[in-house]
Amino acid sequence: MAQEDHLMEIDGVRMDLPSAQPVVMLRESSGSRFLPIWVGSSEATSIVFAVQGIEPPRPLTHDLLLSVAASFGRRLEQVRVHMVEDTVFHAALVFDDGTVVDSRASDAIALAVRVECPVLCASSVLEQAGLIMTGDGELREPGEAAPGDGDSAGPEEADRQVRRFRDFLDTVDPEDFRG
Repeated sequence: MAQEDHLMEIDGVRMDLPSAQPVVMLRESSGSRFLPIWVGSSEATSIVFAVQGIEPPRPLTHDLLLSVAASFGRRLEQVRVHMVEDTVFHAALVFDDGTVVDSRASDAIALAVRVECPVLCASSVLEQAGLIMTGDGELREPGEAAPGDGDSAGPEEADRQVRRFRDFLDTVDPEDFRG
């Protein structure tokens, strides 16, 4: 693991309510940062199946790719989310012989969860797109002031509050409200 890589864990797959698009939440293993990665519905389904141990009746594309690699004597050792451009995350698949293959982050995560290999994230990606989980359970951008810090009640503060509320809606699960 390079100095600037951070070990990440899959915190879950949620639905982003404003866009109705699935989001994979990665959580920094030894820190408080989260990395939301918007994914397609096929990739989200594939990740959820693997996380929950659901065996589909026929192999999914990610299962097929791992079978092909295994037939060539290769094993996936790690995936690394190394770049974000706008909202597009780029990843790399690292195999046991040192071969590195470019990948979408969603596909890399779907593969990693199947073989239980490390998911790493570059510091630059976390700095650019990571969010901080505060003590009150809210997600905030690094350096963003907590409510009540200072006297800013203008439009920027209102935008921050709306963004925090949307983050809350993105991470809330109906199971959280059952008694």
